[in-house]
Amino acid sequence: MLLFLCPALFLSGFVDSVAGGGGLISMPAILLTGLPLQQVYGINKFTAASGTTFSAIRYFRHGAVDIKIALLSACGAFLASSFSSRAVLFLPERLLKGALLCLMPIVVVLILMKKKGNDTNRSTEIPIKKRYLMGFLIGMIVGCYDGLFGPGTGTIAILVYCYLMKYDMKTAGGNAKILNLASNYAALVTYILAGTINYAIAVPAACCCIVGNLIGSGLALKKGSVVIRPIMLVVAALLIGKTVMDFF
Repeated sequence: MLLFLCPALFLSGFVDSVAGGGGLISMPAILLTGLPLQQVYGINKFTAASGTTFSAIRYFRHGAVDIKIALLSACGAFLASSFSSRAVLFLPERLLKGALLCLMPIVVVLILMKKKGNDTNRSTEIPIKKRYLMGFLIGMIVGCYDGLFGPGTGTIAILVYCYLMKYDMKTAGGNAKILNLASNYAALVTYILAGTINYAIAVPAACCCIVGNLIGSGLALKKGSVVIRPIMLVVAALLIGKTVMDFF
C-alpha cells in the first residue's frame, strides 16, 4: 500500500505547492487502497496539512508571502467555509456539480490570459486599507468556494490574488498556502479528535508529500509563472474531467 501511495503523495505535494489542486491526485490514490472512507479523509487531510506547512514556510522565508493579507484572508476563508459547507447540506448535489462545470472553463481562460513571464508584484499600487479589505473578502470568496466545492481551492486562490490584488504568481501562491493552512488545520483537528487517522499509513505518506511540497515550492519560487501556469492548466483540466465524470 505504501509503495503505491508514497509516489502518488509525492506528486500530489509537488503539484499542490506549485499551483494548488493536489487533492485531485491524493484523494483518488488513497481511495484506491480500499481503506474505510473516514480513514481516507483523515489521511488525506493529515498529508495535505503536513505538506502545506513546509511549503508555506518556504514561501515565507523567500519573501513570497504578504503575511498580513494572507492572515486576513485565512480568517475570511475560515468564516465563509464554515457557512458555505453547511449550505451544501441544503443544495442539490447535481446543482453544485453543474455550477462547478460552468466555472472551470472560466478558470482555464483566466489562466491563459495571465501573461507568461509577468512576475511583477503590483499589489502596492492598491491603498493599504483597501488591500486589507480586499484580502479579507478574497478569503471569503475562496473559503466559500472551498466549502461548496473543495477541489482546486489553491488554484482559485492564486488566480483571485493575481487578478484582484495584482500579485505576481509566486506571492499569490505563498498567500494561498497560508489561506489553505487555516482550513486544513481546522479540519485536521476534527479528524484527530475523531480518531480516524491511520498513522501507520499517514506518517510515511505525509513525509513523501512534504518532500514533494519542498521540491515544488522551490521550483515555483525559482521559475515563477513559467512553471506555475502550465501546472495550473493541468490541475484545471483534471478538475474539469472529474466534474464531467461526476455530473454525467
